[in-house]
Amino acid sequence: MEIDKEGPKGVTEEGRKVAAARCVEYKEAIQDYLDAKKDIPCGLDLTEKNEQQKKKILSVLGGSEEEWNDWKWQVRHMIRDVKTLAKIFPLSDEEKEQIEEVGKDVRWGVSPYYASLIDPDDPNCPVRMQSIPSIQEALDPSVVTEPETILYNSPAPCITRLYPDRLIINVTNACSMFCRHCLRRRDIGHENIRYAKESVKEALDYIRENTEIRDVLLTGGDALMVSDDYLDWILSELDAIDHVEIKRLGTRTPVVLPMRITDEFCEMLEKHGTIFLNTQFNHSKEITETAAAAIKKLTRAGVLVGNQTVLLKGINADKHIMKKLMQDTLRIRVKPYYIFHCKKLEGIRHFRAHIEDGLEIMEYLRGYTSGLAIPTYIITAPSGRGKTPVNPNYILNTNVDGQVLFRTWGGHVMKYDNER
Repeated sequence: MEIDKEGPKGVTEEGRKVAAARCVEYKEAIQDYLDAKKDIPCGLDLTEKNEQQKKKILSVLGGSEEEWNDWKWQVRHMIRDVKTLAKIFPLSDEEKEQIEEVGKDVRWGVSPYYASLIDPDDPNCPVRMQSIPSIQEALDPSVVTEPETILYNSPAPCITRLYPDRLIINVTNACSMFCRHCLRRRDIGHENIRYAKESVKEALDYIRENTEIRDVLLTGGDALMVSDDYLDWILSELDAIDHVEIKRLGTRTPVVLPMRITDEFCEMLEKHGTIFLNTQFNHSKEITETAAAAIKKLTRAGVLVGNQTVLLKGINADKHIMKKLMQDTLRIRVKPYYIFHCKKLEGIRHFRAHIEDGLEIMEYLRGYTSGLAIPTYIITAPSGRGKTPVNPNYILNTNVDGQVLFRTWGGHVMKYDNER
């Protein structure tokens, strides 16, 4: 192969000047983000601070380093009472009363690992806001007005079906951390339940009988809160159904309990062909070295990992914060998949941003970062009618003298021949 020191031919001196001028525009277009990102914390840069919190939590719970890395120890020692919480974080008497008041109505609990990511000096820490109850949950006047979402979309036990070729099997109501914005907060109750094997068998029978089902999602609760053996059994049953092409796992454990992703678990998954795992990073503070190590284990086992962020007011409903989150998930091999608009459910009104906020974020991602970092913005339609994409409109007119009129990500209006 010959070596050409000049590079590709055809670029003129005038072309270089035009390119240089455009690059100045590109730099100016991204400068606001470069300035803002300096103040957006990422867990990959907070290892020492998180380690200090970890030591404090271990002291309070009486645990060892070895126990900390055991996911079952983490689950057994979930922080779920105000007395323990107050030993870890400074809480006023009013805050203690408010947390207890909320806890009477809906369950709360945070894994020791996830608690170690909370900044004890910041009442607006995005990790704290997702895990520790706020009195705003009790003050929310909203009511759940869509019972048909559950009632009319379960043709067999443990199944939720909203689409032609795919469905959900709910395997448990248990979670390793009860997110304050959870859309199933009213369904999980106050005790952990693994749904009966007989019910799951009925769900599997339904899938066998309906050959259009090619994609099955195991979720809950959190699908990874059941044992490896139980998941292995379900996945093996799905493997034996010829028309099931894809298995998916819905779990937040890589974010809130990454030690759940053990070598043994990954070896089990590797036996089962195409596995997709969708998780939920909502802020860059959640992206830690421990979480990155868990994702690395999954990808080495051939698991494809996606991220389903929830748009949350006060946490990530900001174009710079969301952009950094999308870029940081890619850094650890997690592909942005969805941004969910927060649902209208009782107790979470304070988390709901405007749809315009979501659209602004999507406008700011397209062209300003790699397409790999751009998810689909989704609104879950009422009455169980499924996920609906809501995106900026770049088409201005479909027939202007036989051409399509559109705008680019940078705001340039252009025409494009609409050939038939």
